[in-house]
Amino acid sequence: MTTTSPQGRTELLRPDGSPVRVLVVDDELSITELLSMALRYEGWRIRSAGDGQGAVRAAREFRPDAVVLDLMLPDMDGLSALGRLRRELPDVPVLFLTAKDAAEDRIAGLTAGGDDYVTKPFGVEDVVARLRGLIRRSGAADRRSDAVLVVGDLILDEDSHEVSRGGTDIHLTATEFELLRFLMRNPRRVLSKAQILDRVWSYDFGGQANVVELYISYLRRKIDAGREPMIHTRRGAGYLIKPAVA
Repeated sequence: MTTTSPQGRTELLRPDGSPVRVLVVDDELSITELLSMALRYEGWRIRSAGDGQGAVRAAREFRPDAVVLDLMLPDMDGLSALGRLRRELPDVPVLFLTAKDAAEDRIAGLTAGGDDYVTKPFGVEDVVARLRGLIRRSGAADRRSDAVLVVGDLILDEDSHEVSRGGTDIHLTATEFELLRFLMRNPRRVLSKAQILDRVWSYDFGGQANVVELYISYLRRKIDAGREPMIHTRRGAGYLIKPAVA
């Protein structure tokens, strides 16, 4: 099932109400740390491993609901690791990380039992979205509840991509929706332009502040036009969203 945390993040939960568990397997520490931080931010429990043997041990102890698995590991290739993981957890969904972009490599991974893949370099939001889909489809999480974010009278449905304020539907572009979702996952929290660029556009800050300012202005026209404002600027710091003052 899904709930909205006190901080506004939509958390995907196991049917018993506990956080979903994800095992991240990659020998590059920077990647495991980046993904672990991002996935914990979703409210999930994370375990990481740097090689195939460690992945099998962690799977046996941790019993993850999904696995992120690099195809190139120091002690065995990812397909061999996948086979061993499947013996421990036959139904666990696996998302491959691969630096290879050739069609035959992708086909080999999916044919061997992988459920999806992303090619390095990847956007963190893409990995999160793909994991959400895999976990829901696998039945590890109860899908009966809608993934809904609520801040004041503003409502965003992550599954249907519907947005409304005060009962009035608001039509957003795909990028506007992602920006609003990031703001609503962090109500009352000031988000810097660099953070927004990384999470919404998946690239580093560097002379691109204008695109954030532009899309914030688009959102304000649609969310705040003719109403008490919800989207606020903190000069020199960033932007935040909070319920409108009555």
